[in-house]
Amino acid sequence: MQTVPQDSYYHAEGNVGVHAQMVLSALVVENSFQRLGLQEQEILWAAALLHDVEKYSTTVIESDGRITSNGHARKGAMTARQILYRDVPAPFAIREQVVGLVRYHGLPIWIFEKPDPLKALIMASMEVNTEWLALLAKADMLGRVCNDQDEMLYRIDCFEAYCREQNCWGTPRAFESEDALMYYANHENSAVDYVPFEQTAAEVILLSGLPGAGKNTFVKKHYPDMPVVSLDDIRVKKGISPTDKTGNGQVIQEAKEQARVFLRKGEGFIWNATNTTRQMRLQLIDLFLTYKAKVKIVYIEVPYQHLHKQNRDREEMVPNAVMEKLIDKLEVPARWEAHDVTYHVE
Repeated sequence: MQTVPQDSYYHAEGNVGVHAQMVLSALVVENSFQRLGLQEQEILWAAALLHDVEKYSTTVIESDGRITSNGHARKGAMTARQILYRDVPAPFAIREQVVGLVRYHGLPIWIFEKPDPLKALIMASMEVNTEWLALLAKADMLGRVCNDQDEMLYRIDCFEAYCREQNCWGTPRAFESEDALMYYANHENSAVDYVPFEQTAAEVILLSGLPGAGKNTFVKKHYPDMPVVSLDDIRVKKGISPTDKTGNGQVIQEAKEQARVFLRKGEGFIWNATNTTRQMRLQLIDLFLTYKAKVKIVYIEVPYQHLHKQNRDREEMVPNAVMEKLIDKLEVPARWEAHDVTYHVE
């Protein structure tokens, strides 16, 4: 961090390393921080330490001399997850709260500049504790030297007021039903309190988890009689390698056709694949919702060392290099992605 410069207009204190230490110092003297329990303090401290961890890879000096680091929060969240999964293993709930704080640490300041501030707030409240988020944003602002500090602190106060007004201060925004949540999440300009009349045709269980996490075992144990659309089974049948990009496209198309057969009949089924990124999941969920299906995401995770052991024990072992790339890109499902989201973590 000490080798990464920052724009002097926003960070006259110096490089990212200097800023990070100032943020930590500002955080620990805040009354609201001191009132937290020890575990909650550790979560906030870790998030403050890591909030700018990816500025080293995103910082650019523009032609006019200004310094930017666009995208550092999103990339930093991914790095925080990798560190707390691979290198310094943390309990799942703790890790994901740190990840959320890193991802959204700028939201309290920029919330009202979003195209849809209310939706941005509500979606974030389902991934991170907004009260802790405001505390981190305050420490982030106090841990720098800039001319607009008072204005930025006022914005954070406005963020708190907005959270309280929308009933999501330190708690996820509640919805009347699962259908109401899904409607709001998937429709632009929808009213947050709108409750649709939905009659779901069937339930689709979308599995999500890294190779070797135990998805097949989970299905056999909990859903032994439910039909399964399995990408691995299709690959084996067609003799297609997991690293064959062209072949994988064919596998996915066949899997979707199998899914459509069940969806047209109104029959429930399990979609068994890694689905480790949000983009993968949302594309499938869009398909399922077209047929009025209820979607349940089941995320499955085992510790890093167990993952590699279980992967080695599989008939179709995923190469280690491929596995590490999948871990790098892993995005744990958020509560708002489906009607129901459950986490089975060892």
